[in-house]
Amino acid sequence: MISTKNEVLQFTDELVRVESIVNTRGEIDIANKVYNIILSFPYFKEYPNQLIQSQTVDDETERYNVLAFVKGTKDIDNHKTVILMGHFDTVGIDDFTHLKDVACSPVELMEKLKEESLPELVEKQLHSGDWYFGRGVLDMKSGVASNLYLLKYYSEHPEELSGNLVFIAECDEEDGSHGVLSCLKDLKKWKHEHSFDYIGLINSDFVTPLYDGDENRYIYKGTVGKLLPSFFITGAETHVGSAFEGLDPNYLAAELTRQISYNPDLCDSFLGETPAPPVSLKQMDLKPNYTVQTALSAYVYFNFFVHSWSPRDVLNKLSEQAEIAFENAISTLNEGYERFNQKCNQPSQKLPWKKRVLLYEDMRVMLEQEHGEKFIKHMEDFKAELLLDKTIDTRMFAARVVEEEWKWMTDKRPAIILFYSSLYSPALDLTGKDQREVNLLEALDQAVEAVQPEYAHPIVTKNFFPYICDMSFVALSDDAEEIRAVMENNPGWGTKHYVNFEDIREINVPAINIGPYGYDGHKKYERMEIQYSTEIVPKITKEVIQRLIG
Repeated sequence: MISTKNEVLQFTDELVRVESIVNTRGEIDIANKVYNIILSFPYFKEYPNQLIQSQTVDDETERYNVLAFVKGTKDIDNHKTVILMGHFDTVGIDDFTHLKDVACSPVELMEKLKEESLPELVEKQLHSGDWYFGRGVLDMKSGVASNLYLLKYYSEHPEELSGNLVFIAECDEEDGSHGVLSCLKDLKKWKHEHSFDYIGLINSDFVTPLYDGDENRYIYKGTVGKLLPSFFITGAETHVGSAFEGLDPNYLAAELTRQISYNPDLCDSFLGETPAPPVSLKQMDLKPNYTVQTALSAYVYFNFFVHSWSPRDVLNKLSEQAEIAFENAISTLNEGYERFNQKCNQPSQKLPWKKRVLLYEDMRVMLEQEHGEKFIKHMEDFKAELLLDKTIDTRMFAARVVEEEWKWMTDKRPAIILFYSSLYSPALDLTGKDQREVNLLEALDQAVEAVQPEYAHPIVTKNFFPYICDMSFVALSDDAEEIRAVMENNPGWGTKHYVNFEDIREINVPAINIGPYGYDGHKKYERMEIQYSTEIVPKITKEVIQRLIG
């Protein structure tokens, strides 16, 4: 292959210069940019119907994906199809502070950074000339640039393909994954229209060192999954002057967070790899303003990574943890109450509180059985009205639904209600479960072996990409019962939030991640190593493509 560096770097620079922060007009601008770049390739002037700009579906924000495909001419009866995928939205630029104006202008940014006081490693890499800085450079416009290069190459050399190559540049990876979920519908359409047989997908999200001194460049044969288990916690209100007469839900929430956050027993080790433990992403009470009465309820949710555990497994494990936390909170409270009474020279007795943990689906069934159609109709109307408030995200929407439903409970003793309040990103692994997986694994191993001599640092394959990415939505191993656990325990399901998991199941393509290498994705000093990202990544990707459909 001719040198890829200059062209991939040029594409990277063009894409980065289009500010494309998620949930802004920039997602439209970057889609237009990518579309016009591809439209400039002679192949797509000849076959314009093989390039589309496709608006996302079931999305409150207007934004677009760009999809294109090249049909190989080496064997026109071969319908095997490889997909190249990457996202072109980015996180925000507020962290650049006084350099915001040049955050998306790599050359200008690097000149400005040379005037700054920088961490030692950042300064060394900046002055070396081997690194490229800017918002989106690493996550992940250089990955999209590599894919653009390969699309252009094969559009000029379709005779090298005995199959088809699909290119996807999707939006909204950094928030709700509307991009990839909408792409599934286009992939299904092409599957039926062109008889595409999707045999492998190559994602191009960025990779980074896993620990200090780590010189490996990683390629991943799957991705971690993610859930957002959430807890609505009700207490018993009291005046602060009579503290022990009530049960503060913030107190229960604090104990719940202590029990779950950073707990290694909740790490789902699988295939010799262990994801990060759960950690709290929000902890708050739902008291609207200041009073001298304790809060009625609190709300906590946690990031929860999975490699092999199902959504039902996680509910079972966290129900158990919630019961432990509830018991610990009551025990500690009773101990404190006894010591308080000793100080006050007054008799003491056990407080009346008992542990009580409910799954959302069980609470809802209980309410429907008790109140019937009146409750069901009320909640339909409540959700419809709540949907009108565009400031409420899916997580707070779910909390407000549970809060409203709790008002219908006859038994209002303190309780912890467990549910999911956001998108379920399934884990994806590649272990040779079928011939497509075997072929992709073999192609990857051979590609790395072929390219490694050209690069000084070790290129290492691992099983699970350690961060959330859109690979989660191209294959599904969960059965219908596991998906039901997600649906029945998400209060916003079917209104604020919905995923057609059958779309995923219909595509069900094995996937790997070959992406640019660098540091500080989502941070001010975001940067990518030029050689690996613009030369090695496209070469390995091309080698995989050739072994699958060459």
